[in-house]
Amino acid sequence: MVATEHSIAEALYQAEQNRQPIAPIRELLAEAATVDQAYAIQDINTQRALNNGRRIVGKKIGLTSFAVQQQLGVDSPDFGMLFADMAYEDGQSIAFSKLIQPKVEAEIALVLKSDLVQKKHTIEDIIAATDYAVAAIEIVDSRIENWKISLLDTVADNASSAAFVLGQNKVQLTDIDLVNCLMQMTCSGEVVSQGVGKACLDNPLNAAVWLADEMVCRDRPLKAGDIVLTGALGPMVAVQAGAAYQVEIEGLGSVTAAFSA
Repeated sequence: MVATEHSIAEALYQAEQNRQPIAPIRELLAEAATVDQAYAIQDINTQRALNNGRRIVGKKIGLTSFAVQQQLGVDSPDFGMLFADMAYEDGQSIAFSKLIQPKVEAEIALVLKSDLVQKKHTIEDIIAATDYAVAAIEIVDSRIENWKISLLDTVADNASSAAFVLGQNKVQLTDIDLVNCLMQMTCSGEVVSQGVGKACLDNPLNAAVWLADEMVCRDRPLKAGDIVLTGALGPMVAVQAGAAYQVEIEGLGSVTAAFSA
């Protein structure tokens, strides 16, 4: 039996509240289900969050790795909402008990100083609209059991987002090589993930252009002050309770995500 968008949104919401993952939601959709239907499910929970007093402070971009796109059979990224209560300070303790099956990704975040409202944007538009860039860690956490996700699953599930940490070193885009900057993530002194800027759609600004265009098409244009998580620079890492993960990005400095035991 095919479920409704509202019933699937409710199941995802309850999974997050109860910290109990559910079976893939794609199994509840019709065979001809589209990405737009998955975004409609995401929108239901976004509106629920806004009605509950939560505040959107930006967007995250997912599926920026060409390898992951091939794995899921898609040819473009996806996006999810960032809420104010998802933000943690550099090194601040994040309650592991509030998460289900978290993983961490190293990313470059942009903070905007002006709106992006054109139907078609360029990299130059993104540069002009960006106040600064910082190193960031995104905590992703699927409400789908065992991370058995398809594109429809992750889109409906707010692009598997959970929390994020921004670094404190604010850098102008003209002062960093976004394509060739090296990234290293360590935990207890051991390297657990490595990557480079171009791992994100060849240039994190390409991801930002895609998002800016997509948000205008969906009547949610990016605004001044928005935070944009542009996508992972290397493999995601499963989080261990009580562990701290430090990311160093060449030209941007470091940022740490620490989890309670």
